[in-house]
Amino acid sequence: MIRQLMTTVGQRCLTPLLARTQRYSAAGGDGKDGKKEVVNHADVPIIDYEDPDYLPLPEYPFKADEPLDIKKQRLVYQSRKRGMLENDLLLSTFVSKYLKDLNAELTDQYDKLINGVTNDWDIYYWATDNKPTPPEYQNEIMRMLKEHVANAQREQRLRQPNL
Repeated sequence: MIRQLMTTVGQRCLTPLLARTQRYSAAGGDGKDGKKEVVNHADVPIIDYEDPDYLPLPEYPFKADEPLDIKKQRLVYQSRKRGMLENDLLLSTFVSKYLKDLNAELTDQYDKLINGVTNDWDIYYWATDNKPTPPEYQNEIMRMLKEHVANAQREQRLRQPNL
């Protein structure tokens, strides 16, 4: 905040106010008359470290012993609440159409796709073929998702399907 004030107000106006010595009473003070001297070190340069290129996110804890019906319910919720409208529409319509018929292996692949990727834009770009899909996500689920996104039947997908 001080840095922002210094850039907007200007150093000439603000530095004398910040560097002013403040005096206050304290029992057993260091100076004369029981007054302690405190100096505000506004002239000391601020060390500002560069931000990292990315912030590592914790890995998603996959539940190996989760029952299939519970996993499917969780995936329905997670597909609808991505935080990004584009993926909300694509994934919720995909889940509405295919999830009930997926076996355990394909359900696990879908779980790894939507929860293993840390950036939802990656899923969007892979599904729309704007970026190449990494080898670890080139599987049957990604093929089905790309086919769904291509929308050969020209279905209207302007809102999420009802639950």
